[in-house]
Amino acid sequence: MTQTALVVGASGIVGSATTELLLDKGWQVAALSRNPSAAPGVIPVAANLQDPASVKQALDGLKPTHVFITTWSRQATEAENIKVNSAMVRNVLDALRPAKCVQHVALVTGLKHYLGPFEAYGKGSLPQTPFREEQGRLDIENFYYAQEDEVFAAAKRDGFTWSVHRPHTVTGVAVGNAMNMATTLAVYASICKATGRPFVFPGSQVQWDSLTDMTDARQLAKQQLWAATTPAAANQAFNITNGDVFRWKWMWGRIAEYFGLHPAAYPPSPSPLETQMTDDQKAWSDIVREQGLNEPDINRLISPWHTDADLGRPIEVVTDMSKSRTLGFKEFQASDQAFFDVFDELRARKLIP
Repeated sequence: MTQTALVVGASGIVGSATTELLLDKGWQVAALSRNPSAAPGVIPVAANLQDPASVKQALDGLKPTHVFITTWSRQATEAENIKVNSAMVRNVLDALRPAKCVQHVALVTGLKHYLGPFEAYGKGSLPQTPFREEQGRLDIENFYYAQEDEVFAAAKRDGFTWSVHRPHTVTGVAVGNAMNMATTLAVYASICKATGRPFVFPGSQVQWDSLTDMTDARQLAKQQLWAATTPAAANQAFNITNGDVFRWKWMWGRIAEYFGLHPAAYPPSPSPLETQMTDDQKAWSDIVREQGLNEPDINRLISPWHTDADLGRPIEVVTDMSKSRTLGFKEFQASDQAFFDVFDELRARKLIP
C-alpha cells in the first residue's frame, strides 16, 4: 500500500527536504504552501494556512496517511505567534478530520523549546546543556508549546500517533525563507570577497569559543520519516542534530576557505550582520549583474536577524541525541559538509557567484 504524505510548508528549507526524501522513498506527496511549485511527482496544494476555509477547500478530497508540519509564520509578538501558529496547525488537522485518514502527524519545532521565544531568547532560568527531551517546558509562553498542544489534542480526539522534532539551526536551500543561516552567510561571504571587506564573525565570544551543533534539513527529514514509520518512536519528542559538534572559531575558517577568504580575527566586540549588511543591496545588485545571478533582491536570500540571534547567544548550546539513537535512528551528517552542500546548490542554481 502506497503511503500518502501531506507536507505542510513544502516550499521551505525543511519542507522541501522532507518532500524530496519522501518522493525518493516512493511515497505519494501532496505539497502544501501558499504558492506551491509543480515539482515532478508532487501534488501541489495552495492554501492560506491562517484561513480555515482556504485550508478546508484545498484539502478536500485528499486523504494523507501522514502529515508533516514544517512551517511557521513570524509575528510581531509572542502572543501573536501563539495565536497565529497554533491556528495554522489546528486548521490543517480540523480540515483532515472528516476523512479519518491520518495515522501520524510529525511537528517540527526547535530549540526555542529549551531557550525560550524570541522575546525572551536565552534569558532567565534555562536547562543545562546538553539539552535533553525530558527537560520540561519553560515557565513562559511559547508558540512551540501551543503548536504541540494542538497536535496532542487532535491526536487524542482522532486517534493518530505523533512525533515532535526539535532541530538546532537548520541548513538547507530555500529562497524567501525567514530563517536561513547558510544562505545568509553565503551571501555575506560573497559580498566580502567582491568588495574586499574583512570576513568578520558576527556573533558573541561565547559562540566563537564554545561547542555547538547544527541540523541539516536532510537529517531532519530522515528523522521525521523514521519516527513516522517506527512504532517505538510514536508519541514522543526528539532532538535532532547532525551528530557532530564544533566551535565557530573552526567552522568560520572552514567557510572562509570554501569562499577563498581569510577569516578575520575575532573583533573587539560583536559585529551583528543586521548592522554589517544594512546597506548591502547595492553591492549585491552589482554582483548579480556582473555574475548573471538569478536573485537580485538580497532580502529574499538573507535573514540577518535570525543569524544574529543564533550566533549572538551568550550561552553554550549543545543538544543530546541519545533518545533517538537508542531507539534506532543512526543517521549522521558532518556539519561543515552540510554547509558546503548548501553552498554548492546555491551556486548550481546561480544564487551566489
